Amino acid sequence: MSDPRALADGETLIAEFPADRATYLRDHAAMAALAMGGAMFILWWVGNPHVWTGAVAGLAAITIRGWYLQSEELAVNWLLTNRRLLGPPGRTVMLRDLTKARGLGSAVQIVTASGDKHLIKYQADKDAVIAQIDAAREVA
Repeated sequence: MSDPRALADGETLIAEFPADRATYLRDHAAMAALAMGGAMFILWWVGNPHVWTGAVAGLAAITIRGWYLQSEELAVNWLLTNRRLLGPPGRTVMLRDLTKARGLGSAVQIVTASGDKHLIKYQADKDAVIAQIDAAREVA
């Protein structure tokens, strides 16, 4: 069985966009802070006298989520060629079909002419990723 991300004849690799571990951890720390504050607010709002348990619950929820998904999320590596973007298995986006690449948190969202949207998540320098995609689109 051949690699579905194998390059076609005349296609050249321009860049790779692997998920960044430090960015993943930073994003989860921010999510934990939001979850802690949100859970505490809800407990306060409903009149629970143990508001502090919301902080514990929010931290636990995001920590478990982060631990559980870490190996999967950090294994994702997008490839940019002179013709297309190749993502996790089954995701191929032709550069000529791209209408927009924009930042969304630490991710880069790419939008196609048909309205399909994909996220290149946990990028340490999303602006550099957007610049490389835009430069490749101009040449393609």
